[in-house]
Amino acid sequence: MDIFSQAGELADWLADAALPLWRQKGVDETGGGFVETIDMQGQPTRANRRSRVQPRQVYCFAEAGRRGWRGDWRTVSEGGLAYFDRVYRQPNGFYGALADADGRLLDPAFDLYNQAFALLAFAYLAEVFPERKAEMIARSDDLRRKLESYCKHPVAGFEEDNPPRLPLGSNPHMHLFEACLASEAIEGFDRIAWANLADEIAHLAMERFIDPKTGALREFFDHDWMPFSGEKGRILEPGHQFEWAWLLLRWAERRGNAEAIIKARRLFEIGETHGICRKRDVAMMTLFDDFSVADAVARVWPQTEWLKAAIRFAALSEGAERQRYVASAARAAAALERFLETPIRGLWRDKQQADGAFIEEPAPASSFYHIVCAIYELEDCLKRMRA
Repeated sequence: MDIFSQAGELADWLADAALPLWRQKGVDETGGGFVETIDMQGQPTRANRRSRVQPRQVYCFAEAGRRGWRGDWRTVSEGGLAYFDRVYRQPNGFYGALADADGRLLDPAFDLYNQAFALLAFAYLAEVFPERKAEMIARSDDLRRKLESYCKHPVAGFEEDNPPRLPLGSNPHMHLFEACLASEAIEGFDRIAWANLADEIAHLAMERFIDPKTGALREFFDHDWMPFSGEKGRILEPGHQFEWAWLLLRWAERRGNAEAIIKARRLFEIGETHGICRKRDVAMMTLFDDFSVADAVARVWPQTEWLKAAIRFAALSEGAERQRYVASAARAAAALERFLETPIRGLWRDKQQADGAFIEEPAPASSFYHIVCAIYELEDCLKRMRA
């Protein structure tokens, strides 16, 4: 199957099955907010709810609405943000970490990762609700300033908390980078502030997160942004090689930065060469810094990041190079589609074991953000390639 046919099938799956199912079963009509998981019989569970799931689902429905999905995206987008604020927002303006299914906050702890997704939701809501744009601009600026006051790292980037806790992570910065790129592109947002922060994170990634010898992006660091001691500091995630490559490509295209493209190519090469299981043709979870496999389990989200990076590279390439990236994107789409083969259409498998068997468990709502973004990115890049 060619990539255009795959894109059509994925788009149909999203519009006709996934969005309706998660609108009907993934929204708590009684207590509000989004559920954490839906089981393989298509029923919501009462699993505890991570705060990051709420703004991620807000993004999914807001972006679907912006792109013309005709389902009820407005109610759930605004309702999801209201629930996120009511349950997780703390007096200091940050968002806590975990609540139960009845909306009782279980863990109010600060996590930079969760704040990054709040910022992403504000950006997308500003786009689809013009009447609330001023509010979203103010809330976005306020949260950014609070982060800079509360946990700015003395060199670059941010701490994990105040007082700082170790290890520091590249992953929260990746999602903050994504929120910056979204925010700087919206009319009315403080483009200079968001662009400056995006540039800071991009350079932090290129200078510290990415190993100068191998070109691989690490996960964990000490306070000086050097690799964390022991095994933890050796961890690489193929999915994050792809995800950072995709983000750096977007940034490089806006800034005209050739260095970022070179580094993104190397990240993609590492992910594709060392992070794809040859037997299953899926992106695995974890490598060590010598590129040996640390965890051969494959999760659904790295397949989406492989797809996003491959098709973005294809759109920015020509000739034989484009065809190589298109072929990689087709492999990634095929890998993703295997995770979407479920008893009830619109769900997904989260984990595939090394022997190829999928773990029987509910579908996590948190994966929807990755899947939605990948399907729309595929659509956008194919349009660019046809133009």
